[in-house]
Amino acid sequence: MNKLTTDAAFREATIGEGLTIAVFKTTWCKDCHYINPFMPDLENKYEGRVQFFEVDRDDLPDLCSELNILGIPSFIAFKNGKEVIRFVSKLRKTREEIEEFVDRAIAVGNSLS
Repeated sequence: MNKLTTDAAFREATIGEGLTIAVFKTTWCKDCHYINPFMPDLENKYEGRVQFFEVDRDDLPDLCSELNILGIPSFIAFKNGKEVIRFVSKLRKTREEIEEFVDRAIAVGNSLS
């Protein structure tokens, strides 16, 4: 997963017509480490339909404040520079829950076309 390290890179990545999902994480978050092993498989599964990016909340605190990122990991789908849908919960996220979110994000994104 490509890591975005500047506000400008984030805005560039999310401005396009395609569906982009930003995954907000940190290095110290145990639940963030929990999803690491299966995220490459999800990226492959949705290749051509979704582009995933990682954002370290500690590296871009102003952006995360602007986007109201409180819990991590947080998943936010963007299309045309606008938020489409987000997945945030205080519970550990399973692969199945993340796949359900991505499927919903694709459906919502397609309805905006």
